[in-house]
Amino acid sequence: MHLRFSTAGESHGRALVTTVEGLPAGLPISAQWVDRDLARRMQGYGRGARMKIERDRIEWLAGVRAGETLGSPVAMLISNRDWSNWEDVMAHEAAEPGELRRRRVSRPRPGHADLAGVLKYDRLDARDILERASARETTARVAAGALARRLLAEFGVEVGSHVVSLGGIAAAPPAELPVPLNDAADRSEVRVLDPAVESEIIRRIDEAKRAGDTLGGEVEVVARGVVVGLGSHVSWDRKLDGRLAGMLMSIPAVKGVEIGLGFQAARRLGSAVHDPIEPRGDALPPIAGDLRGGFRRRSNNAGGLEGGITTGEPVVARVAMKPISTLMSPLPTVDLASGLPANAQSERSDVTAVPAMGVIAEALVALVLGDAMLEKFGGDSLGEMRRNYDGYVASLGSRWAARRGGPED
Repeated sequence: MHLRFSTAGESHGRALVTTVEGLPAGLPISAQWVDRDLARRMQGYGRGARMKIERDRIEWLAGVRAGETLGSPVAMLISNRDWSNWEDVMAHEAAEPGELRRRRVSRPRPGHADLAGVLKYDRLDARDILERASARETTARVAAGALARRLLAEFGVEVGSHVVSLGGIAAAPPAELPVPLNDAADRSEVRVLDPAVESEIIRRIDEAKRAGDTLGGEVEVVARGVVVGLGSHVSWDRKLDGRLAGMLMSIPAVKGVEIGLGFQAARRLGSAVHDPIEPRGDALPPIAGDLRGGFRRRSNNAGGLEGGITTGEPVVARVAMKPISTLMSPLPTVDLASGLPANAQSERSDVTAVPAMGVIAEALVALVLGDAMLEKFGGDSLGEMRRNYDGYVASLGSRWAARRGGPED
């Protein structure tokens, strides 16, 4: 059993659609649960004018009845409120020649999919590329991730994020992250846990806006309550760290992903990287029902993953986002219509979307972990999945309890 999702829709099209397949029957869910994450995605200092237009809400199309999943594919629709202003530009039927020239895009933006997409798909209008390449599509992914997050919540898993740098300004989060993480991070306009730098980051955003420029940054995603044993070492495509990295790298403008220490691990001695293992408590670990199997780590430099398998420690990933490619002071490009030098296309855009990217990254981490949970414990119903999970967790410490004081294998 696997958790699969797909999305459809263009940035200025009529609506976005997302389908999620693999959820067990009987999972309690509501539109309000999904809409909450959609609203979080729209927040953050430095967002553009579109966030004042859209009020993203889902409409159930299939797969949910009386507040529970049916076990069949779940389909959701998210309407674009700005559709009326773009209906002529994004019309589905053929138009007279020249009718759409008013918003045709012939000046591709450096850093965007515009030029590469036009060449690959043999198009004359870069709008045929940018409408789907737009980060607007991540709205549908956040909706899918909200369903995965709801599944994880049934098993005590919390997925949250916070901004660790923005515009080159690094935040210093507390050594012990707050619980729940998002309740604390969302209180900040830029989702940092370091009040000392919040105003400095806001000033940096304001400066970039005045200059017609954009800013990137980094977020940290943390999943707590993840049981040991998700993922596998046996094949490359089952390694959970690879699955996480691939999913997170699919976010528009993301250029780097680290698990745990990430690149820092390459600069340290092994003794300063690997997490020492010890029994839980003073004796051998006989505790059944412990998510770590009766063991614990003195540190979590591995980010909760070893050999592509979860260790029972929090799963920690850092995601780096480059500055948005739409600049109000545009960079040089070539006009596809004339072949002459020109300035790149400029449309309304964010100065930064780093705080929102954290919400998107949470959704994708939830989708990967939800898929791994179904892979390990999946059943046709939530009840069956829970029995499988409870039996596995209960047995984790039983072997050690049975062999306590006995001969070694």
